[in-house]
Amino acid sequence: MPHVIVKLWPGKSEQQKRRLTEAIVKDVMNVLNYGDESVSVAIEEVSAGDWAEKVYKPDIAETPAKLYKKPGYTM
Repeated sequence: MPHVIVKLWPGKSEQQKRRLTEAIVKDVMNVLNYGDESVSVAIEEVSAGDWAEKVYKPDIAETPAKLYKKPGYTM
C-alpha cells in the first residue's frame, strides 16, 4: 500500500520506465510517509488505438471525481 498504476503509450525505454518508477516511489515516500517496502508501481502500455476505450473512457471520462489531475489542465 499504496499501489500506483501508470498507463501510457508503448515506446518508452526500460530506462525511462525505471526512472519514472523511482521518482514515483520517492514522491510517495516523501509525501505520504511510507517506506520503500510499502510502495508498488505497475506500468501498463496501451496502444494509441486502444487508448479511448481502455483508458480514457473507463478511467477518465467515467470517473472524474477520482481525478486529481485532469488532462488538458495545468496544476
